[in-house]
Amino acid sequence: MIEINEAFAVQAYAVARDLDLDMDKVNMYGGGISIGHPLGATGVILALKVMYEFKLTDIEDALVAMCIGGGQGMSMYFKKY
Repeated sequence: MIEINEAFAVQAYAVARDLDLDMDKVNMYGGGISIGHPLGATGVILALKVMYEFKLTDIEDALVAMCIGGGQGMSMYFKKY
């Protein structure tokens, strides 16, 4: 599972394409455009999406990537235990 917080749809698509990511695993239920992008809450929303998927599926690990303003970025890696 890979969650990419996108400001624009083409940005998430370009990253997924350039990194040769499996598109069936990227933003499985939509990203920031479809679920909303409340200022300061994106990281929590994406992390909770990962926890939800861990509980309901056999997914073993997940990556969350997001912009945090001012041209900066951050990522989080989760592993089910």
